[in-house]
Amino acid sequence: MLQLFGALGAGTMRGLQQMGQMALLLGSACGWLLRRPFRIRLFFKQMEFVGVHSGFVVILTGLFTGMVLALQTYYAFRMFSAESLVGATVALSMTRELGPVITALMVTGRAGSAMAAEIGTMRVTEQVDALEVMAINPVQYLVTPRLLAGMVMLPLLTVISDFVGIAGGYLVGVKMLGINSSMFMNKIYDLLELSDIYNGLTKAVVFGLILTLVGCYKGFYTSGGAEGVGRSTTQAVVLASVLILMSDYILTALMF
Repeated sequence: MLQLFGALGAGTMRGLQQMGQMALLLGSACGWLLRRPFRIRLFFKQMEFVGVHSGFVVILTGLFTGMVLALQTYYAFRMFSAESLVGATVALSMTRELGPVITALMVTGRAGSAMAAEIGTMRVTEQVDALEVMAINPVQYLVTPRLLAGMVMLPLLTVISDFVGIAGGYLVGVKMLGINSSMFMNKIYDLLELSDIYNGLTKAVVFGLILTLVGCYKGFYTSGGAEGVGRSTTQAVVLASVLILMSDYILTALMF
């Protein structure tokens, strides 16, 4: 029993320590936003890496999410003769919930893990120390551009995912299942509000911050050589995914 409580206490202390380190890293990165030199080139490079290079996987997942959602809701609503609500259900689900969450999880697996691996490799090969020797702040150089790029590009990717998901729902609902096209679109216009889109984009900004912060944090504090880099990469994906789902519930409870 003592060993059990000891293990729980040690795990709690490690969790609190990680939260404190991430908070300090976030504060330091935010402090460099308005201080020279501005790393504009690095910022645009990270925007390309996080956003443009993630476009295909976001489009693919958004499309099939909308398609399967339309298929499932059609068969459920048909029992109540409510097939006309399929379009509105797909649109509301994508904009409020599935669009930002699925996009964030996909980008976490693709970009967040790469950030942890890249910065972790720089740490174990002493490239981070070399930056300090050259009077370059590693947080400003490595972390701040990635955080800003994640917060900018996740909402844009979410917009793409929402649009493609609704288009996929339209393709399945109207072209394959025979729902009236005007009825499908009119229900979307009637029930979907701008606040639903804004709330989803707000979630995307928070998710972008979480996945980039966790990826940078895990890479920044990597140790143990090549094995440590692999461990940090895995931990970054798992921790960021869990935090995204937890924050999604909190944001949903506050917004709706």
